[in-house]
Amino acid sequence: MVTVEELYQKFGVLADAKDKAGEHEAEFLYIISAVKGGPGEKRLASQFVTRFFKFFPTLAYQAINALFDLCEDDDIMIRKQAIKDLPSLCKVNADHVPKIAEALTQLLQCDDQTELSLIHSSINSLFTMNAKGTLHGVFTQVHGEDDGVREKAIKFLFVNLRKLPEDTMNKDAQDYLVEECKKVLQDVTKEEFIFIMEILKSVPSMNTVIGRSQLLQIVTEQAELDQDFQPTDSDVVDRLMSCAKQAAPLFSKNVHSKGFVLYICNKVLPGLQKLSSSEEGSDVKLDMLKLLAEISDYNGLTPEECKTPIENVFNSLIEYMPEPPADLETTTSPNEEPKLQFSYVECLMYIFHQLGRKYPEFLTQDEAADRLKDFRIRLQYFARGVQIYIKQLRQDLQGKTGDALKTEESKLKVCALKVTSNINSLIKDLFHNPPAYKCIVTLSWKPPVKTQHSSGATNTNQPGQKRYTPITYEGSENGSSHAKKMNRESRQLYSPPSGKFSEKAGTYSGPVEGGDGARGGGSRGGRWRGRGRGFRGGGRGRRF
Repeated sequence: MVTVEELYQKFGVLADAKDKAGEHEAEFLYIISAVKGGPGEKRLASQFVTRFFKFFPTLAYQAINALFDLCEDDDIMIRKQAIKDLPSLCKVNADHVPKIAEALTQLLQCDDQTELSLIHSSINSLFTMNAKGTLHGVFTQVHGEDDGVREKAIKFLFVNLRKLPEDTMNKDAQDYLVEECKKVLQDVTKEEFIFIMEILKSVPSMNTVIGRSQLLQIVTEQAELDQDFQPTDSDVVDRLMSCAKQAAPLFSKNVHSKGFVLYICNKVLPGLQKLSSSEEGSDVKLDMLKLLAEISDYNGLTPEECKTPIENVFNSLIEYMPEPPADLETTTSPNEEPKLQFSYVECLMYIFHQLGRKYPEFLTQDEAADRLKDFRIRLQYFARGVQIYIKQLRQDLQGKTGDALKTEESKLKVCALKVTSNINSLIKDLFHNPPAYKCIVTLSWKPPVKTQHSSGATNTNQPGQKRYTPITYEGSENGSSHAKKMNRESRQLYSPPSGKFSEKAGTYSGPVEGGDGARGGGSRGGRWRGRGRGFRGGGRGRRF
């Protein structure tokens, strides 16, 4: 029977032998056998095996497996000792890294936070010795059959890879990481998809134009933009939105959003009112329009490619822009007043503005004369409601500072002011003759950015802007008289009722680091199964 006293005796023999310790194999085997002893013997065995491991290469796997046994011990202190000691074995031979990384990855399911922190630290130390080997061990478990380990392993990579020193991952390791992530994406849950994409974005080689193009290709394949769109299928809608959110940060003047813009404009907008989502309490239609607005900046479309998308956007925009009443002099009750959905109009008008830059002929060609006339009448009527609402909001916010602006009511009004100011700026552009597409606005839910157009035009949609003028246009048959009627101070036609814009305006954002999920998580009822296979419920409980 192994005893603590005998262990110290064997330790003394090996320590006294110094560089010739390898000649005392029997003593080392005795130390290894101590992993079957009591608590004291086990802890000493872990330390002594680590101390003399380098002298016995032929017993390496026997020694490693002995420490693996200790990692599964019922005593948490023994487990911690073994977890702490395992990476030291790899300092002797980095070839052991994959096997030890795989074993430590299996332990990520533990509930004790101090033990889990130690596991994270041990795996991270393996990255500094052999990054590719560590990834190999972790991904062996990611591709395994245990869903619990898979989930923890992916989350570990998501949280820890970005924290590693910059020189930890060489090109070979980065390429390996990208290839393994691509394999994982063939069968992922919604949450896993978000984590894997964030992992890929953290890879230095993916931060170049070529790298971002590769990421976009990966996301595009997951979105299945070559498939028909089913607006009533919440899984299909959620998948498209998740992919679009992941793609949005990738777009630039060199990486275009053409594929997503064409798909959403041509296949989603015609059935916008039918959209269904698994996200409880969400306004999926507005969320979709916000996404489209965000990615429309770098669309890369040619004038010819814009023809169908801009018509679909225009038709959707018209749905939210009512015609003025036949008799403006008739007094209407508040219940009969149109409900102007400002948040929807901001998105659609912004998208139309972006596409109109590429295809201004949509409103100016000869056959568009009636369309332009009707559009301007709606714009003018809508603009009046916008300007009245802006005036009301500024009066309500005037003089408020500090804590007074931090109340929910004030925040909502500040957000509403951003929305309506954006719409007002865009309408002014569209009222030029011919319509112009020069003004630059920052979408209300995005942080303000000081921008300047290539033509010299600057952002004009600051909520603090105090001057605004009634919008009229030249060339209409009754433009002047109509404008006068629209601006008679005595008329009480429009007193903006509540619900004029979405309370969600300004809250959309991408995935959030940390936590068990990511923003946009939600349902766990289906799994993505690679190209063309869509969502699949059941199975091993996968969600996407």
